[in-house]
This record gives sequence, C-alpha cells and structure tokens, in this order.
Amino acid sequence: MPSTTQTSEVGRSDPSAHKQALIDLTGPKPDQLATNFAIVAGSIGAELSARVVLILGIVNILADGFSMAAANFSSTRTEIEEYERTRKMEERHIDRDPVGEREEIRQIYHAKGFEGEDLERAVNIITADRQRWIETMMSDEHGVPAVQRSPWRSAITTFLAFLLCGMVPISPFALNLDSAVPVSTITTGAVFFAIGSIRSLWSPRHWWHTGAETFVIGSVAASVAYAAGDFLHILV
Repeated sequence: MPSTTQTSEVGRSDPSAHKQALIDLTGPKPDQLATNFAIVAGSIGAELSARVVLILGIVNILADGFSMAAANFSSTRTEIEEYERTRKMEERHIDRDPVGEREEIRQIYHAKGFEGEDLERAVNIITADRQRWIETMMSDEHGVPAVQRSPWRSAITTFLAFLLCGMVPISPFALNLDSAVPVSTITTGAVFFAIGSIRSLWSPRHWWHTGAETFVIGSVAASVAYAAGDFLHILV
C-alpha cells in the first residue's frame, strides 16, 4: 500500500478554510480599529495637531499589524506542526499495532451508538483504507481537523485587514479635511458596527447584537482615551 504524506491535507481549500480566512479578516480587527481610534481620540483630547495624529496612527498600524501578523503566522505554523506530529504518531501506531488501533476505532464508533453488525461494518470500512483510518483517528481521537490554514495567508490577511481597518480613523486627517474629527468618528463607528455584524456569521447571536456590542466596546475605548488625553493635556 502506498505511504501517505503528512501534509497532503495541509492548506487544502474547502469551506472551513474560507471561513477561517473570514475570521482572520474580522476577528481581531475591532481591536486595531479601537486602538487607532483611541489614539485619534486621545490626541484630540490632548489638542495635538492633525500631523501628530497621522504619524501616531500610521506608526501604530504598522507596528500592531506586523505584530499580529507575526503572531498569527507563528500560531498557524504551530497548528500545522502539531498536526504533522500527531499524524506521524498515528501512522506508527497503525504500523506497529494494527489490532490495537482497530480496537480503538471500534470503541470510538461504539461510543457513537454503533452496535453489532453495524459496528463491525463501520470498523471494516474505516480500517480498509489507510488514509481514512488515519484521518478518523486524527479527528475522533485527537480532535485535530484535517484541513489546516496557510501560515502565510493568515499572516498576510491579518496584516492587510489591520492596515485597512486602522486607516479608517486617520484617513480624514490624511486627506486634511476640515471636518476630520466628526468624519473620523462617524466612519469608525460605522466600521465598528459592520465588523461586529460580520461576526454573527459564526455566532448564534443576531447580526445587530454583535454589531452593537462591537460598536459599544469601541466607543467606550475611544471615550476613555479622549478623557485620558484631555486630563493629561491639563495636567502637563
């Protein structure tokens, strides 16, 4: 029987991978949006110039974006390495003790409610194909999904999303708009709500609930930053 490769499933495109890409796009991005808008709010409270607001915002976007992208890359790479390590272990177990591993399949499917001839038929079907046998052990015994994310795609997606979201609060200042503050506030609030609403795709809550929650969290963060900037302006 031909040997199986540990990474044959890694990076395979399927709906769950696309879902993970969406999570990479929207998951931590309210944090970046809140952080940059907090910088804007704090700078306004401290009565700093638009140029200073822009510099602080861009520096924060690049630093936080790279940091989160690197963290996402490392965590995804770790997931893949753990998958490969566990798969190699299961391959060794099947080679060295096929009877014991077959019994484990029997116990797994017995726990799912299979009995008698149905149980034996399920065991025979699973263990008749080495690839299927290994994947069943990976998913049912170890809880490791067959499809893994791409570290580079996760990192790049995260960085670009941070860049796009982080630019929202400071774009009015970059465009040197006379009404930069209200425009920044309105557009950032709208993006807060939009990102929160997208989260409802993998949440049991309604879209307006997740949107409102994200909007409130961002608003509180901005209010705290504005108050801190105003206080420090008076104090210093």
